[in-house]
Amino acid sequence: MNDSSIEISLIGNPNVGKSTLFNKLTGLHQHTGNWSGKTVEILSGEFKYKGQNYTITDLPGTYSFFASSEDEIIAADYIKNNRNNLTIVVCDATAVERGLILALQTMDICQRVILCINLIDEAEKKGIEIDTDLISDRLNVPIVKTSIKDKLSKKKLLDEIHKNKYENKDSENIELKSIEYYIEKAEEVCHGAIKLSNRDPHFRDRKIDKLLLGKYASIPIMMLLLCLIFYLTISFASYPSQWLSEILGILLKKTEYLLLSTTLPLWFVSLISDGMLKVLFWVVSVMLPPMVIFFPLFSLLEDVGYLPRIAYLTDSSFKKCGSCGKQSLTMCMGLGCTCAGVTGCRIISNKKERTIATVTNSLTPCNGKFPTIFAITTLFLATGNEIFNDKLIGSLIFCIVILISFFITFLSSSFLSKTILKEQSEPFYMELPPYRTPDISKVIGQSIINKILLILSRAICVAAPAGIIIWILTHMTIGDKSIFLHITEHLDPIGKFIGLDGTILTGFILGFPANEIVMPIILMGYCAEDTLIEYSTLYELQNLLISNGWNILTAINMLIFTVFHWPCSTAVLTIKKETASLKTTAISVLLPTIIGFLLCSFSNLIFKLIYF
Repeated sequence: MNDSSIEISLIGNPNVGKSTLFNKLTGLHQHTGNWSGKTVEILSGEFKYKGQNYTITDLPGTYSFFASSEDEIIAADYIKNNRNNLTIVVCDATAVERGLILALQTMDICQRVILCINLIDEAEKKGIEIDTDLISDRLNVPIVKTSIKDKLSKKKLLDEIHKNKYENKDSENIELKSIEYYIEKAEEVCHGAIKLSNRDPHFRDRKIDKLLLGKYASIPIMMLLLCLIFYLTISFASYPSQWLSEILGILLKKTEYLLLSTTLPLWFVSLISDGMLKVLFWVVSVMLPPMVIFFPLFSLLEDVGYLPRIAYLTDSSFKKCGSCGKQSLTMCMGLGCTCAGVTGCRIISNKKERTIATVTNSLTPCNGKFPTIFAITTLFLATGNEIFNDKLIGSLIFCIVILISFFITFLSSSFLSKTILKEQSEPFYMELPPYRTPDISKVIGQSIINKILLILSRAICVAAPAGIIIWILTHMTIGDKSIFLHITEHLDPIGKFIGLDGTILTGFILGFPANEIVMPIILMGYCAEDTLIEYSTLYELQNLLISNGWNILTAINMLIFTVFHWPCSTAVLTIKKETASLKTTAISVLLPTIIGFLLCSFSNLIFKLIYF
């Protein structure tokens, strides 16, 4: 057995299934998506085949080594600095000529190249025939045809990797030819090797785009789809959330009984049960059901190819704001996670435009804010309506919240572009991927592994110590008051000014490590020494909040401040890492916070003028 590892580089155009192949080879479950700009950093994994160890590196998608954006520069530099690696160029079978432009450049740099023509099943459906033997002879490189759904594709690729694993001697300095040369060469190689049927291979996609991207129907359809996702999430999440809360409530009581039966001091039992486990169980019962429903549905939109169309639809709005069209991509990525959206800003080549996209990314609500938004919407804003279905009202409100965040992002980008970025924005060229039949099992699997478990585990890791800290703050006293009460009383005037209270502001401050724990901290602050788990149903939670002074205004301002406040600690660290600027990081924290304070203050003022 050979213990030394063979280095492999994996490169290709965006949206060719490169990351999916990487996951298949390594067994890792990195995020894959049906749009450009998903892989924005170098990912590495290991696998073993026929006794040989391999290390494979998945590079950001790029169209050529004549790079302009940061992620393209990363890919180009890596290939140039590791040209002795075995390099696999992944090419889309429905656009072989375009993929060969990158493959030819790679062949001029690297000595050992395997051309992987992926998505061959999609090409066959569109009537595209590829003579791989002819292309292989013309390029003098091995070619492997692969398909995501073909189980034999992995073995074919592994066999070719194993056959070409040995290193050659390093070559002399490499100089790339002009881009025009590679375009002409790719056309020459494909001549006679690519045969199309009489029908237009992209006819179906064009017909669908004519409807979904039409002048009048596009925005209503986008709103309808988003509203449908939120409606299904709200409709189906409430019951399992209540069941899970009841089960965890029983588990909490049994755990508390077990701890009391030991010789542990009462204060420690209270710390574990009333502190750590209360917050932990609330996070799980409230977060898990909505995520199990929302993320697979949202991933279906991405996998089928619709999310890039949302970015396309928002492009014109960003251009009118004087910003870069590529920001629409990073904003949509930020719906999943602000960190992903910030990292995705690497696709923007202009530094100042990239800064604007980074600073405004946290204005889009991320998945960590969704549970709080769902809870507030369900508890206060979508209840008691005798005409319309409560869940329908809730989904409409949620959709409006998302659209408002988009609108604020546009305004903020416009303001920053006129004050920080005064140069002309660069053109936005975006490839719309083909519509694909989603792999339901893959979508569910990726949603559970990459999103639900990851987010839930992060929330749990933060919730447990947060519960302990809150218990300590509520049980340790200074004078005749707890430390927590001292904090909330000092923050209460500021909270009242913006239609909230000191406990809510304390929850947001202590929830800085993760947005998911803000609501549990607030509830625990209200409960003080009571048992949080008693407030398990939605109606009991609603009564708890009302008894602490909540009303419709509080709910609205809570919703506003949830969307617009400082990013979580992970996002702040990511911004600092990506920009290497304390100033930019500070602006990224202050901008959403100032917006949140202004909007809540305005809402509070309007409410007082109307009712008083």
